[in-house]
Amino acid sequence: MDWLESGNMAVKTLTSNKLRTGLTMLGMIIGNASVIAMIGIGQGAQRLASEQFESLGPNVLFVTPGSPGARQRTTFLPRNLVWDDAKAIAAQVPSVASVAPQRQSQLSVTYGGKNRTTLIMGTTPEYLIVRDFDVAKGRFINNVDLERNTRVAILGSEVAEQFFQGQDPIGSKIRIRNISFEVVGVLQAKGSFLGNNQDDAVYIPLTTSATSLTGRTSPFGLDLTFISISAVNEANIPAAEFQITNLLRRRHKIISEDDFTVQTQKDILRIVGTITGGLTALLAAIAAVSLLVGGIGIMNIMLVSVSERTQEIGLRKAIGASEQDILMQFMIEAVMLSAAGGVLGTGVGIGGILLVAAFSPLQAVVSPVAITLAVTVSGTIGLVFGVFPARQAARLDPIVALRSA
Repeated sequence: MDWLESGNMAVKTLTSNKLRTGLTMLGMIIGNASVIAMIGIGQGAQRLASEQFESLGPNVLFVTPGSPGARQRTTFLPRNLVWDDAKAIAAQVPSVASVAPQRQSQLSVTYGGKNRTTLIMGTTPEYLIVRDFDVAKGRFINNVDLERNTRVAILGSEVAEQFFQGQDPIGSKIRIRNISFEVVGVLQAKGSFLGNNQDDAVYIPLTTSATSLTGRTSPFGLDLTFISISAVNEANIPAAEFQITNLLRRRHKIISEDDFTVQTQKDILRIVGTITGGLTALLAAIAAVSLLVGGIGIMNIMLVSVSERTQEIGLRKAIGASEQDILMQFMIEAVMLSAAGGVLGTGVGIGGILLVAAFSPLQAVVSPVAITLAVTVSGTIGLVFGVFPARQAARLDPIVALRSA
């Protein structure tokens, strides 16, 4: 069999009816583009999540009230995590570098007739170190502020821009829950973390938060929303997690299930990675259905082609073409259809990924593995779905074929 001649014949046959050929390839184009785009966007989401967790600060651990099971069952968590716990961790855990207790709530902030509901974060001077923030103007909270319950506020960059629109806010007075606070600093822009804008916040001394805004709501002391902790280095994170857990179990007199949760950046990132990976696989599987539909389209059009070309098949067989020659002729046409659709779909998928990367925060990536997989699968589908029509053509009796013509 002359492969070059068969290839030329296949090209001429497919190009003789361009509209039908294009519509047949459309399913493969959509399928390939969808698979490649979904995998690329999913990998981009995982990369974005990883970078955002790194922006939380170096070697960070988080302690939150409530056991992992309790946090899943209810939103009303116990108020048993207190400032004294944070002080004990800082003093007694050798693998910890800094500890930042945090108490947060959403409250109304006003200035000059403008009103904004934003995150109010009560914390300590260590927050800058643990969470890797920088001060753009003025200063941050200091120990004197904590001791004197000073009504001072440090603005996130977005809050400062909204209220002061480029003017220097240092020394100005804002009102939080109708209580006056003096602005003493503005933080550098930090960006969003998993959809939460870290620049849309106001920071005040932890003690002032308790005495002036929300009050003390726990019988165990000044209760916290969570504690951010930085380990001495990355190698010390497992030791810090173990030591913090043991210390808090002793302090809370726990003999069964913990009433707190200690998580590292890697723990949270692993959970997010599992979720985004599962969603990526699900979306890719849904997109792959288009490849199956495209394969069915190829089989359908090849069956139509066999019925239309019975005279051609009869003539070729009458002059000596074997069943193998006819079989391979139709197989080549089916593979060409699917391969062309795969190549065009790859181009469309890559274009979609580049558009997503250009117009969204997702750093979508072009995955060579996804491209290879999609093109290989599309070629295989063309081969598989082309077998039945090709065998139908190869088995035609030449005399019957010529008569039917």
